[in-house]
Amino acid sequence: MSDRRAIAGIGSISLTLAVLASLAACSSGEEETAGPHRIDAAPLVHLSAEGKADPSQPVTVTAVAGSRLTDVTVVGPDGRVVAGKLAEDQRSWQTTGHLKAGTAYTVRISADDGRNGRGDTTAGFSTLAAQRLLTAKLGPDSSGSGVYGVGQPLTVQLSEAVKDPQARQEVERALTITSQPAVTGGWYWVDDKDLHFRPEEYWPAGTTVSLAFDGTGSRISDGLYGGDRSSLRLRIGERVESVVDAAAHELTIKRDGEVLRTIPVTTGKPGFDTRNGVKVVLGQERSVRMNGETIGIAAGGADSYDLEVEWATRVTWSGEYVHAAPWSVGSQGVENVSHGCTGMSTENAKWFYQNTRVGDLVTVVNSRGAEMEPFGNGFGDWNVSWANWTKHSALGQAVSTTAPAAQAPAAGMIRPEV
Repeated sequence: MSDRRAIAGIGSISLTLAVLASLAACSSGEEETAGPHRIDAAPLVHLSAEGKADPSQPVTVTAVAGSRLTDVTVVGPDGRVVAGKLAEDQRSWQTTGHLKAGTAYTVRISADDGRNGRGDTTAGFSTLAAQRLLTAKLGPDSSGSGVYGVGQPLTVQLSEAVKDPQARQEVERALTITSQPAVTGGWYWVDDKDLHFRPEEYWPAGTTVSLAFDGTGSRISDGLYGGDRSSLRLRIGERVESVVDAAAHELTIKRDGEVLRTIPVTTGKPGFDTRNGVKVVLGQERSVRMNGETIGIAAGGADSYDLEVEWATRVTWSGEYVHAAPWSVGSQGVENVSHGCTGMSTENAKWFYQNTRVGDLVTVVNSRGAEMEPFGNGFGDWNVSWANWTKHSALGQAVSTTAPAAQAPAAGMIRPEV
């Protein structure tokens, strides 16, 4: 009997030990799966920008073996966040947005050590100062109505000359044009500081256009970096085009293909023949003083003049207008007696003035004058063939104004560039 009790006691002890062992095992497991704890993330990451960084190159953040990045933010002194991209394995991150030259940036980094340790750290870097910054003045100036005719070119005036072909390519890459509807167009280097953009055909009526120069931080050439961003937005109005037939002595104006009016006119007489070709309206003046001395006519001579002219629509910088010429009404529709301008009655000139805008087209045909200059005396851009136009792009290719598709940021790393 006593033996049986002894055996039972041993079994009871064994069961108790087994239960305790089981409880101990459960307790150990809970400790191993404990929640994340805070650590110093500085030893887990490496910032590529030690000392001064080249603003034209991306800055990277990498995680040490076994660790991963959970968040990276690069912020400039103005509070603007620089866009960046996290690698799929979360082992590295790099800037994709522009960095400015000579600027201090703050980098905030969050990382995970792979053993439930998570933490943050802050670092910083500065970019090399640029010896020179290239900026761009964009045109047309849309501070007014912002609505232009279908012939209006876009213009870029650089702050300094760019001659090197590779540097010119960098300038073109920094220029972005989008429009709705999209068109095919191209850049033309007029000289070392000036570029023009035009579509292959005239802008479609009603088009909205956006132009931006965004070369911030980009290396253009040795010591020359892109400066501050500039942009403009404009809208194209109806298609208004006028044809001046110098032989028939009449101007025909159309809006969206429909003839609005045919007006008797006079154009340049022999020796002052009006230029042939396509011109673009440059501006309009309710009243303007015209003096023959400005085009080389000596005061007091047979051809001298000094007049206050009304309802003047300018088509060249040298002084060719479509304007009121009440003194020549008897010759309008009959013969050419002007010094190069297209003259018409005051009533017709006022109507023409009120039905045209900057960027509209005025084409002169059948004159004995020279051809309109492509550049330098207004916008003769449309007198250049499309094949010749594209040859004067540094990149040597046409440009589509389709807006690029938006790229989704990496998961957990939404860092829009402001």
